[in-house]
Amino acid sequence: MGSFLGPMLGACALAVALTGCAPKLEKPQLSVVSVALEHGSLFEQHLKVRMHVHNPNRYALHVRSLDYSLAVGTEQLARGAATQGFTVPALGETEFDMRVTADMAAALLKVIGSHGDALEYHLIGKVTLAEGFAVTIPFDEHGSFKLR
Repeated sequence: MGSFLGPMLGACALAVALTGCAPKLEKPQLSVVSVALEHGSLFEQHLKVRMHVHNPNRYALHVRSLDYSLAVGTEQLARGAATQGFTVPALGETEFDMRVTADMAAALLKVIGSHGDALEYHLIGKVTLAEGFAVTIPFDEHGSFKLR
């Protein structure tokens, strides 16, 4: 009887953990801090996008990667992935840079032509965590930034 009870308790503990004892994951908030043109040509532009992440959870988030699409105004500016991992502390914030290659000269010229005004952006994608039950977290953020 004792040999049966051990696996049974283990299965019950796993079921309880999966149904509610595990901490609820709140979505981190991402925002664009700035976009800087590093270099480029008419056909391809290399940008540095500075991102800010706020973690509303009581535990650190160990991010493995980030897939995203960035639109400025109504123009799709860039798509890509940040594959260098980072950690956002519990109830904390961090910033990181993403290198972006854009091939939309019209969108970039529109951005540059704004003469320092705040630009509206739409950032969508998903964060992939390095550990935990919720492996991917989708995000859909709107905001504004100034071109540096």
